Amino acid sequence: MSYYAQPLGNLIDELSRLPGIGPKTAQRLAFHILKMPAERVVKLAESIKDAKKSITYCSICGNFTDKDPCSICQAPYRDKNTIMVVEEPKDIVAIEKTRDYKGLYHVLHGAISPLEGIGPDDIKIKELLARILPDVTEVILATNPNVEGEATAMYVAKLLRPLDVKVTRIAHGIPIGGDLEYADEVTLTKALEGRREI
Repeated sequence: MSYYAQPLGNLIDELSRLPGIGPKTAQRLAFHILKMPAERVVKLAESIKDAKKSITYCSICGNFTDKDPCSICQAPYRDKNTIMVVEEPKDIVAIEKTRDYKGLYHVLHGAISPLEGIGPDDIKIKELLARILPDVTEVILATNPNVEGEATAMYVAKLLRPLDVKVTRIAHGIPIGGDLEYADEVTLTKALEGRREI
């Protein structure tokens, strides 16, 4: 027996399929949507349809874009000698918010994960290798600091070494404001490995 009218139940079901949205949050969102003025609901639905229709992948870096190539790849001020490799387009947003990185990007669209059946051919590694031209001097591997991200970084580094390009890995360790007593052994090990002189 369903507690909801069918259209409401369908909305809750669809919302709960989104990542990070459980049944309770889906229910809260659905009730909130129903309370919204009709014009805002239409605007929300149209923005979802418009984004799905107009957003594509950049043919160079793989980032989300509405113009191909994307604005980062087209920007004349970007350092064309450096490529930062990330797992997903959302990672570019995180790096760009720092306002410190001025190079280009390459989105792998995933990480190597044998348990999930994702191998090197399932992500955009070949496309990265094709971008390593003589003017590229450094590739920064910025995959996530988990088992899949580390395996992907090691695999990509192994493929890049013969191409006469400097390969670096972003540092990992204790976050600013974090306490040592709450850090796990792997995080502390990475923090020690990435230490620098001050």
